[in-house]
Amino acid sequence: MAFRHLASSLHLLAVFAFVSCSGPTLKGEVYRGDGLAFRLGAIPPTWRRLEVTNVRLAFRDEGAESTVLVNARCGKDSDDVPLTALTQHLFMNFTARETIEQSVLPMDGREAMHALLRAKLDGVPNAFDAYVLKKDGCVYDFVLVSAPLKFEANRPAFETFVSGFHTLHENE
Repeated sequence: MAFRHLASSLHLLAVFAFVSCSGPTLKGEVYRGDGLAFRLGAIPPTWRRLEVTNVRLAFRDEGAESTVLVNARCGKDSDDVPLTALTQHLFMNFTARETIEQSVLPMDGREAMHALLRAKLDGVPNAFDAYVLKKDGCVYDFVLVSAPLKFEANRPAFETFVSGFHTLHENE
């Protein structure tokens, strides 16, 4: 079951792909790459970074059966797309989608869409905690993908991680 969930989570890396990255760095909790710079909240020691080319950052916690994906894209005409539509777009390729909760909340001085969902990918059920933020011509996506039975236990670390998000200027 754990392998099946891992395979599903790794497949999600392709589903959530928007931008290929080259040469990004993550030093502590600060990401820099492709003209973007941002700070994140605490990264738990059980999260192992996955090196992938189709998302900005990806982490896997084997024991928690969860994957965390962080992506950003800029200058893609997303300023006129509502947060609700951007959030729904993340889950277009999933079946049996069920939105548990969806709300707008403040994040880094802007409004962000927060959604809790359940959905299947290739028949494998997963639970999701997702944030979508538009700021300064960029769209930022933060997604926790979790085995449904471990979802509630995985959310606090993810919430701390996302709550520390703050865009930075190149010299910060």
